[in-house]
Amino acid sequence: MMKIGVLISGGGTNLQSIIDTVHGKSGEIAVVISNKADAYGLTRAKNADIPAEVIVENDCADVDDFNAKMIDVLKDYDVELVVLAGFMRILTPAFIAAYPNRIVNIHPALIPSFCGEGFYGMRVHRAIFEYGVKISGPTVHFVNEEADGGPIIAQKAVPIDDCETPEAIAAKVLEEEHKLLPWVVEQICLGRVHVDGRRVTIDRV
Repeated sequence: MMKIGVLISGGGTNLQSIIDTVHGKSGEIAVVISNKADAYGLTRAKNADIPAEVIVENDCADVDDFNAKMIDVLKDYDVELVVLAGFMRILTPAFIAAYPNRIVNIHPALIPSFCGEGFYGMRVHRAIFEYGVKISGPTVHFVNEEADGGPIIAQKAVPIDDCETPEAIAAKVLEEEHKLLPWVVEQICLGRVHVDGRRVTIDRV
């Protein structure tokens, strides 16, 4: 099975979706890395008997050292696929070069809308709400050196015209994140995902 490294910063609900759907089936989560020692996702990893490591940026010499330490841990666990599941730090070019088209991120909007520098977490949903958008949804994409700029793997449109707050939008989109991200990870583990430049295709079965 393909070995997966999951990077988190918080509660780890997307991590849990991968544990429930992929881990021990089509792939194996070899390690979870958090940049926050109090992230509840670490408890989720422990409960699933998955090794977990904490690497705090403030404890490192600089951002390059921080990224290098994460790469070292991933290589120690023979990780082949890196999944960003609510990881709130930008990766360096050196990190991305170490895993070309092998780093997957989920963004809570339909890229190329409401994405890029400064668009993360509730900032995305507030911007969507204020703009009056009627359809949102998650995007799973490969990571490159441009924020939210890598090839799109899959998207899910979510009607949000009945949502009266940014928080309601976030909750509705998150439900679909929990389905879309593990599905994409599963397809990659099964060798069904192919990249040709910016175009990504997934084998139909």
